[in-house]
Amino acid sequence: MAGRKLTVVISQAPGKNPTKRQLEEDIATQLMLQGVAEVSLIPHLYDLAADHTGMVWLKGIRGDMVVLGWSYGRAIRWVLDRNGIRGQEGLSLLKSSDEVEEDDEPEEAAAELKGIGSLNVPKRKIYAIDLRDQTDPNVYIEEIRRIASEAAVEVVSLGGLLGSSSGPGNGHGNGHTPLEPVNRLTTPAAPPASLTPLVLEGTEPVRRRWYPVIDYSRCTNCMECIDFCLFGVYGVDNADRILVEQQDNCKKGCPACSRVCPENAIIFPEHKTPSIAGAAVAGAGDFKIDLSKLFGATDALEIAVLERDRELVADGRDAVGTAVGLPKRQEHQKDQPRDSLDDLMDGLDALDL
Repeated sequence: MAGRKLTVVISQAPGKNPTKRQLEEDIATQLMLQGVAEVSLIPHLYDLAADHTGMVWLKGIRGDMVVLGWSYGRAIRWVLDRNGIRGQEGLSLLKSSDEVEEDDEPEEAAAELKGIGSLNVPKRKIYAIDLRDQTDPNVYIEEIRRIASEAAVEVVSLGGLLGSSSGPGNGHGNGHTPLEPVNRLTTPAAPPASLTPLVLEGTEPVRRRWYPVIDYSRCTNCMECIDFCLFGVYGVDNADRILVEQQDNCKKGCPACSRVCPENAIIFPEHKTPSIAGAAVAGAGDFKIDLSKLFGATDALEIAVLERDRELVADGRDAVGTAVGLPKRQEHQKDQPRDSLDDLMDGLDALDL
């Protein structure tokens, strides 16, 4: 890999929070000054459409890369995978406070995962790093330097960056051939002394999105999500594998299918509950019941049913309770007497929305 430099992509936070923008800029500037990596900025990864310039450019990268963003690393990795940007998982030494507790679990927990896995994974590594838990840019810079050393890529001095010829592939030493971006604010063709990172903008304004992301290292293709979701979000590909087919059909703020998934394989990166948003989890059944006080429910499945019924009623449809989409969960249960949950279902049916 001599002559190549690591590709670092910074997925910017949605909105214009000045503190977050400053952290992004500090990391990008220092990486370029130190000659550690080729740096690019893209809008918030989760919000990008498949044909957005930033996403298309990411698909053109062939070598190892580090993606920093404002989501859990697990969420970043599987958003990339969803868009065909795949690689072996690169392990970062940086862990968020939500994930440190999970790391105390026995190492055997990771070996217990029996997911169907991703398809056509190339022999390169993708390191996904959460920007939310550290405010010091040097923490990230040192970790990226460690990764660059691990990947055996060239780290050049400032003088070498400005005076050396480019590496193989594209004339910029990162070992891939990027597609020509549209409406980019700055380009590698700018005067080298400016050390300005590549900023990739799309022709279409980026809008906030809400949709499930499947972690195929956990997904067993049980199809419970497609049975449970009544909004046409899920589908099946040519290999009979579950996939998120119509992401914009998903109801904003509703994570019900994630609660139903028996393997915690469905991620909503913007959800407030860490285990739903993509924090490392030890196994099935680890969800925190964050809405139990609001709904009066006692477990994740009851909450999921209530969340789904709420969205059905909002669409002018009938609430269905546990009668639809839960055959695998119900087949061994006996009929139960009417309880407060049934009353709540009736109340939702009666809402005039």
